Amino acid sequence: MKKLLFFVTACLLSSSMLFAQEKATLKGVVKSQNNESLVGATVLLKEISQGTTTDVTGAFTIIDIPEGDYTVEVRYLGYETLQKSVSLKAGEVKSMDFPMVEGGLLLDEEVVVSGTRKAEKITETPATIEVIGLQQIAELPGLNAGDLLARQKGVDYFRAGVVGQGINVRGFNSNFNAKNLQVTDGRFSSLIATGLPLGPLNTVVKEDIERVELVLGPNAALFGPNAHNGLMNTITKDPRKHEGTTLALNAGNQNMLSARMRHAEKVSDKFAYKVTAEYSRGTEFDYVDSVFLNATTVVEELDLDRDFEFLRGEASMIYSPIEDMDITMNYGGSNSTYLAPTNVGRNQIKDWQVHYLQGKFNYKGFFAQVYHTISKTDATYSISDYTKQYYGQIAQGKTEAEARAYALDPSVGALFIDDSKRWNAEMQYNREIYGVDVTVGAQWQRDMANSHGTYLLDKDADDYIVVDQLGGYAQAEKKFDNGFKMVGALRVDNHQVYGLNVLPKVGLVQTLGAHNIRLTYGKGIAAPTILNMYGNLFGGLILGNAEGFTLAEGAGMVEKQRVEQLQTIELGYKGQVVPNKLFVDANAYYNISKDFLSPVTIVGIAEKMGDQLVSDLQTIPYGGLVATYINFGEFNTYGADLGVTYYINKEFSAQLNYSYFGYDIDENNLENDFNKDGVVNKLDLLVNAPNNKASFGLNYSGEKFFGSLFNRWVQEYDYFSSYQIAAETQDLVYRGVPVVENARSGNSFNYGPLGGFVTTDIAVGYHINEMFTVSGMVSNVFGVEQREFTAAPPTGRLMSLELKVNLPSYK
Repeated sequence: MKKLLFFVTACLLSSSMLFAQEKATLKGVVKSQNNESLVGATVLLKEISQGTTTDVTGAFTIIDIPEGDYTVEVRYLGYETLQKSVSLKAGEVKSMDFPMVEGGLLLDEEVVVSGTRKAEKITETPATIEVIGLQQIAELPGLNAGDLLARQKGVDYFRAGVVGQGINVRGFNSNFNAKNLQVTDGRFSSLIATGLPLGPLNTVVKEDIERVELVLGPNAALFGPNAHNGLMNTITKDPRKHEGTTLALNAGNQNMLSARMRHAEKVSDKFAYKVTAEYSRGTEFDYVDSVFLNATTVVEELDLDRDFEFLRGEASMIYSPIEDMDITMNYGGSNSTYLAPTNVGRNQIKDWQVHYLQGKFNYKGFFAQVYHTISKTDATYSISDYTKQYYGQIAQGKTEAEARAYALDPSVGALFIDDSKRWNAEMQYNREIYGVDVTVGAQWQRDMANSHGTYLLDKDADDYIVVDQLGGYAQAEKKFDNGFKMVGALRVDNHQVYGLNVLPKVGLVQTLGAHNIRLTYGKGIAAPTILNMYGNLFGGLILGNAEGFTLAEGAGMVEKQRVEQLQTIELGYKGQVVPNKLFVDANAYYNISKDFLSPVTIVGIAEKMGDQLVSDLQTIPYGGLVATYINFGEFNTYGADLGVTYYINKEFSAQLNYSYFGYDIDENNLENDFNKDGVVNKLDLLVNAPNNKASFGLNYSGEKFFGSLFNRWVQEYDYFSSYQIAAETQDLVYRGVPVVENARSGNSFNYGPLGGFVTTDIAVGYHINEMFTVSGMVSNVFGVEQREFTAAPPTGRLMSLELKVNLPSYK
């Protein structure tokens, strides 16, 4: 295998050296007539759709440009589009400045990479992409750029307390949702064992984010399995393009305090680096969940620690030994303590560490990377199980100290140890062949999960659960002179447990003046996580399903889990309905789902899991009763998203977003009967998303003042996730218990539906000068009881003040 990888690498590198020409570099500064730096201006080489955005000083750099004649187009909101011609020779570094004149409005010329894995105009990409840009992030007074996710159409955003945030796309949310892939600078940002997004465990500092691109719908053909119904791609700042030092300090209610820094420097034409760091702390909202010890006894969560603390940072260096060659090394690490909701209560996250080391190589169309991710905690525990074990020991006459020590014994089940690792490698090559832009690539991933026997089927610290995945992809893109563009991609993945999967994607884009129409088809899969495959929870009551089960007394078999499949057909439009005033972005989609991955469910009395006796796996005598994960059903979902932006003038704009989501399921097909009660209804297909949601915002961004007013409406909806329930009273039975609002429901309390609220956020800021900025933000201004997630407190009012200092490079 190593010889094969070496041979492929050598061939690709040799071909790139043979066919590619020496490249040029274009750099410069974009400023207003008053000599104000224009941050986030788009600079584009029209002939090859290659471009970038300006940094906080208005500077830009475009590298790897083939020799030739080009039209440089610069656009910025509130200014007339500026075009200049330039001739670039091989190896040349040319500087050009662009003084902008007030007048026009930038509506549709953002450059994105997530649609086809290469830079292109957002209007030409064959995907529905929402972009959170550099200026939006810079003008957000909060400590977390994730607050801006709530302002994107088509996204189900939720806040689970002060720091807990998450997104879902197009339905089927849960407290353990691994169906939205998150990528940061080309690497997967997810936990090894559970597949969950890193979320608060991430290592990225807000001031180092250049932009965030959200792909709505499957993009698995290019990014791999589990880019199932959505992809969030975070791109950090290149130190060569964004030099200088930024210091930021936030303070707010809930004892919030955050200090962050970023420093970047281009030392020479060959070397650049950056470092970031953050320390944040605070106190979670005052909320204590109920823990049910038995049918009649209820207690509060024991020893609840509402304080949270985050320490994170990254370091990166780029070395360019010869023209057009970049060698990049990145490191990031974090240590996090906070409360996290799950589908069986809350977890007390204690000193959970995430580390990664990434190496990247880029040379004339050839790209390669390898990175290693580590996840480590030895003190995190389930608060509900800790509480139950404690009171169980007290009932047996143990002292409080003895009961607490027993409750956190690794063999009992409340404590979660994670000592997992992941290796990833990728190679990609891009070149133009007879007018067709062709990209080919391969990816390899090895997951090495270890829980020291606390929640997986591993036995000890040396017993790693290893799962390999290998995938290859190819993409062809052709542009025509009449504005028509065709894109086709195909991916083949081989999963160690689930075998071969083929994932196609096709896109057609037609540009007609200021109007763009796209039609796409894509297929995505969601592979079961290691927890789904090899889980061992609550003394063997919940077991993973990578091998299937033999039921007792000839009751049959439970098949091992398969991958979930999703096919999506989507029609989209972006355009200027009223030139330089009214911009519309709309899409409609239809999803065909098969082999849905179920929540955990009881399958009966089992004798064997694969070839192992269930009795040997259960440390608590359940008599072979097993709960696990299965596949079921075929059903369809559909929806539409509409975004309307009206530019009142160059500084002031209004935006309206609306999203609809619906589904249909064949009630006569008993394969859709997930809970096996003989009836197909809403409890078989846990949609967990509102049918309707909308938002309205006003944004002002001037040379000195900036601010926003944002209103969000989420329709009330029922939510079910394992033991968690949030639903109105109705004539249904969930997990053997009638669905009754404001009453106990099995092992949790049903406080009623989620959503059903309108909230308002306000932010204001002032640029004192190019160095100092002060700003403030109030989320949920009116203190609406904003219930967005189960096993989490309603989100109250949050206030934050920010002081930011930008120190430019003085070279």
